[in-house]
Amino acid sequence: MVTQLVRVPAPIEALVHFVEETDPADMLSATVAKLQSGVSSRDLLAGAALAVTRSTDLPPGHHGGPVHPLSGIHAVYHLSERLTGDLHYVPIVQHAMLANKHIHHPAMGPFLMPDMQPLAASALPETAYSGGTPGRVPHQWLDEPHMITATKESFLKARGFSGLAEHHLLWLLPRIPHGDLLDLLLTDAIPKNAIDDHCFLFPTFTWRAVEVLGWDYAPILLRAAARYATRPPAPPAVDWYEALFQEYGLLDHPLRQTTGPEETAAVSALGEAIGACNDYAHIPMLLGRALADGVSLEGCGESLSMGAATLYLRSANGNPMDVHLHTGVNTRRYLLRPDSGLSLRHKLMLLLNWHTGPEVRNTAALLAPTPDPDRARVAALPHRDQATLLEAIVDSIHAQPRIDLLAAGNLGRLRAAPEVQETVSLTQQYANLDYDPQALFLRLGEVACRDNFTEMHAYKHHQATYEEFYSTRGAARWRHLVSAAKAAAISHGKVVTIYEEIQELLPV
Repeated sequence: MVTQLVRVPAPIEALVHFVEETDPADMLSATVAKLQSGVSSRDLLAGAALAVTRSTDLPPGHHGGPVHPLSGIHAVYHLSERLTGDLHYVPIVQHAMLANKHIHHPAMGPFLMPDMQPLAASALPETAYSGGTPGRVPHQWLDEPHMITATKESFLKARGFSGLAEHHLLWLLPRIPHGDLLDLLLTDAIPKNAIDDHCFLFPTFTWRAVEVLGWDYAPILLRAAARYATRPPAPPAVDWYEALFQEYGLLDHPLRQTTGPEETAAVSALGEAIGACNDYAHIPMLLGRALADGVSLEGCGESLSMGAATLYLRSANGNPMDVHLHTGVNTRRYLLRPDSGLSLRHKLMLLLNWHTGPEVRNTAALLAPTPDPDRARVAALPHRDQATLLEAIVDSIHAQPRIDLLAAGNLGRLRAAPEVQETVSLTQQYANLDYDPQALFLRLGEVACRDNFTEMHAYKHHQATYEEFYSTRGAARWRHLVSAAKAAAISHGKVVTIYEEIQELLPV
């Protein structure tokens, strides 16, 4: 049998080859030239996404291959759309450079994704032909509903046989609602969040990448998500979820789905309680009790968002990669929407397991009693008008001390520099004065897009805080803006070599 390379939609094939074949030394200037010639940001992102998916293998962990390039697309595209002038090219160039880097890295290739035919599981019982004549099988065993059910079951049994899962995904893709397919894809991914945050985040971010780029690309991009979701190890036991479901009766009666102004007080109180937690394992019990008391799923997601921002501001963690307090809660709120297609059981599981991700748990070791900034410190700041305060915040980020990452050793133990508190205090003053959040988000986005150390983590965190700010009610939403500034200060200046090279080609 001759194996062929997976087929890419014709209009985008040239851009896929461009990302795959361009010498990394020439990639930056060539990408800038593509964009200046009129190639759209979305098309170039699609080309890079397809290239890194079909030409790099999945890593044994979560660093390398298509994981971070695909996970970053939602954030890269939306940040690029907000940036003005030639600066809006920068996130797209960064993404194309990362995909090209992975394709040419010896640890990630060469790899060729083979073309695959859609394949359904057999819906026939094992005894279908016993004692009978082949060909005289009851018709109902062959109809499409039975085939769909059998193929879903076979997909879930394909743990450790990722190729079979890919075949089944391709067969199911045009036959079931997108929400049903997402629910299937996340069946193992949700409990595996406890093994690695990315076990859940990568399939979901890939889904969001498809929503940005278009469903024509789903047959290739979602294959990577299916392979990642069905590879070993097996998901952890779900007994503790079931125990919480029973303790609070979460599956015994209909739960409220959508939030409203009448539950603002309850949502805010729950958010404060989550933010005050010193033991993250207590958070599921707070959420379970709130759901049992009538707080909506969306409301609990919003409370978790408020709490996550508070915990981020309490933590002295200085690892620019540990952004999943925000990206994890932002992704969960996206999936808690009534029209996401996820089953109630899966919505409850992902709401209750936010705290289980290792990169979320890492932040708990460095919690202060209260969140930064200190109120007295903020009150002592001189009054500034909006424009002056904006510049002071950005200047404080640029003034952050350089950190030798090679000498830092384990990034997971890296503490935020004391100078980060100055950025946080200035941003809290900005919030207290109720200045324009969009203006500050734009300036923080300009900082975030320079990063090429965190492999899209700075982008994802910035986009998550942006979305959470605008989907959170009341004064608590400002914590997301302060979090965005803190993250910008932590990640600033680590490695910005690509941005420095872009400056030689573009007036940014």
